[in-house]
Amino acid sequence: MIEVKNLTKRFGDKLAVNNVSFEVSEGEVLGFLGPNGAGKSTTMNILAGYLSSNEGQALINGIDILDDPIAAKKNIGYLPEHPPLYLDMTVKAYLDFIYDLKRVKLPRKSHIAEICEVVKITDVYNRIIKNLSKGYRQRVGLAQAIIGNPKVLILDEPTVGLDPKQIIEIRSLIKRLGENHTVILSSHILPEVQAVCDKIIVINKGNVVADDTSDNLAHNLSSDHRLSVRIEGPEKEVTKLLSTIPGMVDVKGTRMVEKGIYEYVLEAHEGVDIRREMFKRLSSRNWPIMALKSSELTLEEIFLKLTMDDVYSHGVTVANKDTESNDKETISGGEK
Repeated sequence: MIEVKNLTKRFGDKLAVNNVSFEVSEGEVLGFLGPNGAGKSTTMNILAGYLSSNEGQALINGIDILDDPIAAKKNIGYLPEHPPLYLDMTVKAYLDFIYDLKRVKLPRKSHIAEICEVVKITDVYNRIIKNLSKGYRQRVGLAQAIIGNPKVLILDEPTVGLDPKQIIEIRSLIKRLGENHTVILSSHILPEVQAVCDKIIVINKGNVVADDTSDNLAHNLSSDHRLSVRIEGPEKEVTKLLSTIPGMVDVKGTRMVEKGIYEYVLEAHEGVDIRREMFKRLSSRNWPIMALKSSELTLEEIFLKLTMDDVYSHGVTVANKDTESNDKETISGGEK
């Protein structure tokens, strides 16, 4: 659905995007992460047709955004970080304006009504936009992106500035939209990305440094694959039982966390999943598992590890591994 090939963008002598390549499949929700100045917004603006690249291609549903921008943009709904709203319009007038601007062929009244229902703005349909809360303005911004039922949605920081309740609501909405659209989501809220996205791309200093699921990134970047488990049962007998599980390398009892409940650190051979066998054996003895935690990295730890200056020394980049890192750009307009 989206194919980016060797995309490069310069602003004068500043290299904002450096030979970036990735793909997003139909119906996939992609999390696009990176620190400020990494090149995220530049890449998203190129995909949306707001900027042109110096080199490379961006294909939307097989159409090159530079060669045929009108045809490509028919497949795109774009929500920039600051929604392009006309504050003196009512929601109704604004959505009618966007409908005409996009030259939508779907039945106007039923199409707009359906979108308002999806993003839950029906109750403010006749209100002036400048009188709406930040959360409702964000919903109106999402509504304009969805008008015309585009196959691709590009959402740049869709929950920025919202309160926790509004963030949860918008996150839930994005998840529903992902059922019928291909979505690229840029966000600094890492739990949001982990909760919503099927795949994650991390960009740093204009280079893609990771492209995988969060689970695979956690596994590949973690040097320690041990499990920490809390079990209610006699410590010595539990230790002996755990030691007999096939693939187990080491069992260490650490402490009693509650009366009769002990914590153990388990290490298995690489690639061996001991959880099912552990559960089976413990349940046969009526020794319940009270807690189970992996030592693998969280998404926040992954992000920090990938965007530190020594990222290339970890050998985990999926593209541009041999490219020299570039100085962090300071492009006007708050590039991200």
